[in-house]
Amino acid sequence: MSSDPWGRVDETGTVYVRTSEGEQVVGSWQAGTPEEALAYFERKYEGLVVEIGLLEKRVKTTDLSAKDATTAIEHIRQQVDEHHVVGDLDALRKRLDTLAATVETRREERKAQKAKQTDEARHAKEALVAEAEELAQSEQWRAAGERLRALVDKWKGLPRLDRKSDDELWHRFSHARSAFSKRRKAHFAALDAQREQARQTKERLVAEAESLSGSTDWGTTAARYRELMADWKAAGRAQREHEDDLWNRFRGAQDVFFAARSGVFAERDAEQTENLKLKEELAAEAEKLMPVTDLKAARAAFRSINERWEAIGHVPRDARPKVEGRMHAVERAIQEAEEAEWRRTNPEARARAEGLTGQLQSAVDKLRGQVDAARAAGNNAKADKLAKELEGRQALLDQALKGLQEFGG
Repeated sequence: MSSDPWGRVDETGTVYVRTSEGEQVVGSWQAGTPEEALAYFERKYEGLVVEIGLLEKRVKTTDLSAKDATTAIEHIRQQVDEHHVVGDLDALRKRLDTLAATVETRREERKAQKAKQTDEARHAKEALVAEAEELAQSEQWRAAGERLRALVDKWKGLPRLDRKSDDELWHRFSHARSAFSKRRKAHFAALDAQREQARQTKERLVAEAESLSGSTDWGTTAARYRELMADWKAAGRAQREHEDDLWNRFRGAQDVFFAARSGVFAERDAEQTENLKLKEELAAEAEKLMPVTDLKAARAAFRSINERWEAIGHVPRDARPKVEGRMHAVERAIQEAEEAEWRRTNPEARARAEGLTGQLQSAVDKLRGQVDAARAAGNNAKADKLAKELEGRQALLDQALKGLQEFGG
C-alpha cells in the first residue's frame, strides 16, 4: 500500500483522496505501481489547479460575462465534486467559492452600472426629445434642420431602454422631426408660390421697361421708370435661376433709355451753359442802369435788354434763380423810381395826403388834451385808455407825414 498527505492506494489498487469529510474513492489503478497511480491522479489535480487559475485570470482581466463565468465555475466544481483527482480538494472548493463570490459581486456591479447607464440614457433621450420638440416650432429652417440631424446621430449613439420607454420616446422624437419637416415644406412651398408670383410680376415690369427704352419723352418716361423700380422692389424676389436674368433685362432697358437721355441732356447742357454766359452779360448791362437817375432812358434801355434776354432761351436750372434775381432787382429799382415819380406828380394824391394828415393832426391834438384833462381829474384809467388810442393815431400821423414828404414836402 502507498500513500501521501492527500491520498493513498490500497492493496486492491483502489485510489482514495482525503477530504474534510473523510476519504473518497478516486478510482482503481491496475496498470502500474501505487506511486504511479498517485502521481497520475495528482497530475489530474494540478490540471484542475491550472484551469481554476486561468478562470480567475479571465474573470479579473477580461469582460467575461457573469453567466459564462458561472458556467465555467460549475463545470470545474463538478469535476472537484466527482473527486477523480488526488490533492487538496477543499482548497479548490474554497477558491471556487471565492471566485463565485467575485463573479456575483461583478454581476451586481455591472447590473448597477447598466442601471445607471440606462438612467443616463433615459435622461439623455428625454433631453433630445425636449430639444427636438422645441426645434419643431423654429423658423430657422437651415440651423434647426442641421441640429435635428445632429440629434438623430446622438440618439443612435445612446443605449436602448426597455422597449416600451424607448418606443414612446422615439415616437415623440420622430413626431417632432416630422412636424418640423411638414412646417418647413409648407414654408418653402409658400415661398415658391411667392417667388413664382414675383417672377410673373417682374416679367410684366421687364416687358414695359423694354417697351419704354426707345422713348424720347424724357420727363414722363423717367418718372415711369421710377414707378417701375418701386414696383420691382415691392414685388419681392423671384426664383434664383430667374432673378438675375430678369434684373439684367430690366436694368438694361433703363440703361438704354437713360443713356439716350444723357446724350440729349449733354447737348442741352452745353447750349444752356452758353445761354447763361449771354444772360450774365445782359444782367451786368442792366445793373449799370442803377441807381436810376433818368427814368425814361433807364426804362427804354431795360426794355431793350429784356427783349434780348427773352430771345436767348433756357439756362441751367441751378443757375436760373441767381441770374434772374439780378434782372428782377434792376426791374424793381425802375418800378420804385416810377412809383416815386408818380407820387411827386399826382396832385390829387397829394391833396388827399395833406387832408388826411390834417385830420390826423387834429385828432392827435384833441386826444392829447383829453389825456391831460383826465390825468388832472385823477382818472388814470381813462387817461391810460385815451393814451393808448393816442399812440395809435400818432403812428398813423407819422406814416401820413412820411408819405407827404415823398410828394416833395
